[in-house]
Amino acid sequence: MNDAVLHITLKKAGPPPGIPLPPTPPFLVFQGSAQTPFLAPRGVFIAGNRLLVADTGRNRIFIWNTLPQEPHTEPDLVLGQEDLEGTGRNAGGEAHAASLQYPSGLWSDGRRLIVADAWNHRVLIWRHFPERNAQPADVVLGQADFTGNQPNRSGVGAAPAAGSLYWPYGVFSDGERLWIADTGNRRVLFFKKIPGKNGAAADAVVGKPDFVTRDYEHLDPIWPYSVKIGPDGAMAVADTQYYRVLIWKHWKSAFSGRADLVIGQPDLDSNGMNQYGLFPAAHTLSWCYDACFTPGGLLVADTGNSRILRFDRLPVRSNTPADGLLGKPDFNTGSENAETVFGTERSLYWPFSICAEGPVLAVADTGNHRILFYKL
Repeated sequence: MNDAVLHITLKKAGPPPGIPLPPTPPFLVFQGSAQTPFLAPRGVFIAGNRLLVADTGRNRIFIWNTLPQEPHTEPDLVLGQEDLEGTGRNAGGEAHAASLQYPSGLWSDGRRLIVADAWNHRVLIWRHFPERNAQPADVVLGQADFTGNQPNRSGVGAAPAAGSLYWPYGVFSDGERLWIADTGNRRVLFFKKIPGKNGAAADAVVGKPDFVTRDYEHLDPIWPYSVKIGPDGAMAVADTQYYRVLIWKHWKSAFSGRADLVIGQPDLDSNGMNQYGLFPAAHTLSWCYDACFTPGGLLVADTGNSRILRFDRLPVRSNTPADGLLGKPDFNTGSENAETVFGTERSLYWPFSICAEGPVLAVADTGNHRILFYKL
């Protein structure tokens, strides 16, 4: 009798049949400065114990020297503006070494800082980690100097070159080499060493036969928004407009060959949003903007479906379904913040950037104007 009662009690404690479990909650919902909270942050990066956020909508980078513990924490410094109140493009003036216009991708090893200053069509490098507000960058790529900010240096319609950029949204380094997702030129630029001089030319290109070609081919990256290199040399490019992530088993093979496999599509010829389905699935993507390697696996920012897909092992074939997800109760829910029965704390709205560091995952929950922290 007691066993029967216990059995009935346990069954009643579970979720009713057909009702999905609520999404995994973050351990911190971070909204930045209480004075001037985030506005559409599109970049997040953890460097050791530092937190870097590209507060894209207000043309600035926030830096915290220790990871926040509270929903609102004042930053230790701001780049791109003189103070926390500044928000204008290029600080309300022309482009210069301390200004930003729509910053996006970030990378740092704690000693150096690299920022994709997308709408200035350049990448900024600080040789030593900034220590004061509005500290100017030391090196600019994509332009001849810090005052230039036109696409491909000469303006719309100008042909690309080895030293030019057009809407660079993503950057990544392994501490020695540098990769830039040169999004508007539909290519990824590669530098054998992090450049030390302004306007340096790239050493190689991924996705084009040479540095001057801009026309696109569906077998190559169409709109590469981010580029990441895994600990074993694998390369992931979030190819946004074709709703896919391209994977090379090693970055060296990307210069001479097509991607080894694709996530989000059955093959390199396909390009359907959610593979032309009415709803997402475990193997589909919509407007993916970032990817992030984890020990043995991969996370994908499935931005248009407002979720993060988790692959416990790096896929070895195209169209592999994800093993898990964040931001949604199941693989078939895709609308933004639709599952309001659980509140918005557990949901995502257009996550643009993800960064895993040790046991912590940081997500730029762009549409909700916040950063979410999860335990991996």
